[in-house]
Amino acid sequence: MKASFHKIASATMALIVLFSTMSFSVDMHYCGDHLVDFSLFDNVDTCMMKAEMSKSSSECAVMEMDMDCCTDVEVVLEGQDDLKISFDQLTFDQQVFVASFVYAYINRFEGLDQNDVPFKDYSPPPLIRDIQILDQTFLI
Repeated sequence: MKASFHKIASATMALIVLFSTMSFSVDMHYCGDHLVDFSLFDNVDTCMMKAEMSKSSSECAVMEMDMDCCTDVEVVLEGQDDLKISFDQLTFDQQVFVASFVYAYINRFEGLDQNDVPFKDYSPPPLIRDIQILDQTFLI
């Protein structure tokens, strides 16, 4: 049970470190209010409406003005870069905490000099007759 708990805890901590240092970006392309393209790993493709329209039509000028409604959105989640905590400068409160923790931890494992038995000098009462056997009362 204890070994499996340690394995699960270490795997969980490794995944926490992995996901806290990982960064990724999400690219999205909207035309108006509609999501046209979505990408996690690559850049999104922009609208090709201008290439599809014919240049000879009179509606081309009207359609080019409507192309301003297309937008590209990029959401970037930056991971943590600095994982090492520096202990170069400790405040007074931190120094007091470290000193008291070390003192309590060292004194926790301090053993006794001898095994003290408080009833060592006293002898048991004399056994004149065995009352349990005479009365036949046995604890089971």
